[in-house]
Amino acid sequence: MALGDSGFHRIAYTEWGQPTNPHTVVCVHGLARNSRDFDFLAAALTPDCRVMCMDVVGRGESDWLDNKSEYTFSTNQSDAAAMLARAGAPVPGNLLQRLRGHDKHRLDWVGTSMGGLIGMFLAAKRNSPIRRLVLNDVGALIPWSALFRMKGYIRRGRRFTSVAKVEAYLREVCAPFGPLTDEQWHHLARHGARQSEDGAYVLRYDPAIADGLHGHIDREFPMGPDVLRGIDLWNVWSKLTCPVLVLRGAQSEVLLPRTLQEMRKRKPDVEIVEFEGVGHAPALMSEEQIAVVKKFLLK
Repeated sequence: MALGDSGFHRIAYTEWGQPTNPHTVVCVHGLARNSRDFDFLAAALTPDCRVMCMDVVGRGESDWLDNKSEYTFSTNQSDAAAMLARAGAPVPGNLLQRLRGHDKHRLDWVGTSMGGLIGMFLAAKRNSPIRRLVLNDVGALIPWSALFRMKGYIRRGRRFTSVAKVEAYLREVCAPFGPLTDEQWHHLARHGARQSEDGAYVLRYDPAIADGLHGHIDREFPMGPDVLRGIDLWNVWSKLTCPVLVLRGAQSEVLLPRTLQEMRKRKPDVEIVEFEGVGHAPALMSEEQIAVVKKFLLK
């Protein structure tokens, strides 16, 4: 359970691996996606890690909010902090224990698009428990044009007569994910929709999440000098001290090459990997993409 302005709401998550494993990886999905996007990555990580994949409120199996104005970044951060507590985040600042090797708990974050932004905000906060951060096709500046294009995918009242129709739709709007196998497209469709009482299939998110993209800036987003070009998070980026891996689809319109160059200039130790034939965002289902993430997290 998590607490919002109007009361408590339920946050669901999918868990993989042993709860006693001291290395936990929290995975958070993109704007209109859900936790099951990470099934392939989680399966590859579980021999070494405990993996917890969160459904952001209004998506997947998590509650839909009655007060739609609470679909904000502030709510998402508060819910994610509760998720970190559920994951057993290590107590920050216990330097003596760490030096003695007694504090072996490690908590890492993998975030796609919106999930990456949530992780970046949390990792930038004082005493953050996040040890390593993976940003999947998102960075310190999100162009307004890309944001409003994503809003277009969240179509109100979209209904389908079968899972096959859901899959056909996802193959079209999620084509920038890159080349996926038939099995992977089936997986996205099966977990991306639910059957309503009248038998129709609807996408597994509250269409009201699009209300937060109608032109206003979330109060959590700082007003930086690049605000005319997009959501300016350079101030947040400058506060990160943990190791960061940035993944980019080579054809992404969300994470632009010049943004990536500036991110590297301000944080020279950032690791960057680009994937050809992919836009926004890499699905983290292929062996190549999974291997890159796994190598970074297991360092």
